Amino acid sequence: MTWKPDDRYFLDSYRGSTPCPEDFDVFWAERMAEMNRVPLEWELRDGPFPARGSVRYQELRFRGADGSLLYAKYIRPASEQPVPLLLHFHGYPGATRSWLELTSYAASMGVAMLAMDCRGQGGASLDAASYQSTRASGNMILGLDGPPEQMYYVKVHQDIALLIRIARQLPGLDLNRVYVNGGSQGGALALATAALHSDLIRKAGIQYPFLSDFQKVWELDADLIAYEGLRYYMRWFDPMGLHTDEIFRKLGYVDTINFAPMVRCPVLFATGFQDTICPPVTQYAVYNRITSPKRHLLYPDFAHEEIQEFDDRLIRFFCCQGPDLWEEEEYV
Repeated sequence: MTWKPDDRYFLDSYRGSTPCPEDFDVFWAERMAEMNRVPLEWELRDGPFPARGSVRYQELRFRGADGSLLYAKYIRPASEQPVPLLLHFHGYPGATRSWLELTSYAASMGVAMLAMDCRGQGGASLDAASYQSTRASGNMILGLDGPPEQMYYVKVHQDIALLIRIARQLPGLDLNRVYVNGGSQGGALALATAALHSDLIRKAGIQYPFLSDFQKVWELDADLIAYEGLRYYMRWFDPMGLHTDEIFRKLGYVDTINFAPMVRCPVLFATGFQDTICPPVTQYAVYNRITSPKRHLLYPDFAHEEIQEFDDRLIRFFCCQGPDLWEEEEYV
């Protein structure tokens, strides 16, 4: 289904179909508390390139709670003053952006960049966990047959919690200016990070978030490509639809729409109306549940792709402080 700006009357009021588990807040408070009790095991080494005047390249390796060896790229501008930190999250099922791309953020904005490879995807982070489920095309539904705390994306969010604990210990960072950014899977992880660490995250740049409104994706028959794991799971393991409510309630623990009300920082959000990977209606469900200061940028002719104009706005958004945060344009 193709969405148009003319559909705004419906989209502006749509708040999602995936149920929110009654114990959602308690569940995530417990998961974060578990990570606060895990002894940190990490090492920061020089990266593949020598320091080049304005920036230093380093590689972070750390252990997840289940022993998984996790990896992140770290780039820090040369500065005698504490610098802001931007946590950048990649798309599905990929890896962190190249050193060159991450350097462009650090150099143009004067911020440190910390970018983690999600466990078991296309980067250097490994996944040592055991899951009670089929893999059914990708990682999205891993662990769906077991208790919710064993689901794949619960573990990813816990990996991020450990990453943030490490970031708090890195020298030379201004912890009053910590931001998150990402598109697709990265957008979902960035928004959830802003929600679960609202005491730390000061701004969030979100582009067409994945993992959003699973039930609407399924109802629209849009469970293809990134969401195809959902399609296979429903066809193979619930062909008569007898357990649909139970399945979507469990997925509700990792659905971006349920994290959105917990966000407290300003959010700059982008949607391309030609997006067939993450349907715009699911993105609106996320945006409409955000209660903090926010701005939604709409791109009628763009799909699930790089939007250069939005990239440029992110520089101004993250660099600007004070009343000019949103430039001269209004936000709601």
